[in-house]
Amino acid sequence: MRRWRRLLSLLALLSIWQAVAGYVLPSRSPDAATLLPPPTAVVGAFIDLLKNGVILSDAAASLHRIVIGFALAAAAGILAGAVMGWWPAIGRLVDPLVEFLRPIPPMAWIPLGLLWFGIGDAQNIFIIFLGAVYPIVINTYTGVRGVERTLVWAAQTLGGRRWQILCEIVLPGAFPLILTGLRIGLGVGWMALVAAELVGASSGLGFLIEDSRNLLFTERVLLGMVVIGLLGFLMDQVMRVAQRRLVAWAER
Repeated sequence: MRRWRRLLSLLALLSIWQAVAGYVLPSRSPDAATLLPPPTAVVGAFIDLLKNGVILSDAAASLHRIVIGFALAAAAGILAGAVMGWWPAIGRLVDPLVEFLRPIPPMAWIPLGLLWFGIGDAQNIFIIFLGAVYPIVINTYTGVRGVERTLVWAAQTLGGRRWQILCEIVLPGAFPLILTGLRIGLGVGWMALVAAELVGASSGLGFLIEDSRNLLFTERVLLGMVVIGLLGFLMDQVMRVAQRRLVAWAER
């Protein structure tokens, strides 16, 4: 029933979109096809770009950047959050810097990224990293600090060494929050990717959206948005499955 409800909600959205774009707007504006193309026009654009391979190459370029940027953010964010949470002195030293940099939007770094790395993958990966790393750091830090102190004390009483306790008790105990931070970071990473590709890339879904906007191909703009939404949804579903299997004990 849940799957049918989701399908029905999607069909309802498409029906409303088709009605507004196909019947309501054309009766009020001569530029209705440019302002909001119907879903059928987006499907036609998808078929055209699929035939010439543009949509596949742009999607592959964006996936390549998001995977690398997110992997770097995950590694750095988990490491930094674990160190900050496990060693309070380091946490007190680094936390003000994190809280100072975290509110700065990744898009604000794009001019510097272009100066440092130029137009290309490196600049886009840098922006994705900045967007994804802070939610991972904060959630890892919170998870490590929230582990039951009695478990740590019990391990110390039994002769556990500091690194052993961190790896075998603290990080597994913080894993549910770490996975939540990874999911949030992935979503922010997608938003940062699109912003970076709009101004600093010659390929990718963000570039497709900006190039189509300049040419008034609104159906291709919407197609790029739909593909981003689908890819982000699928990646989040994979992480949800991993979360249910790896931390089933936390849900119970």
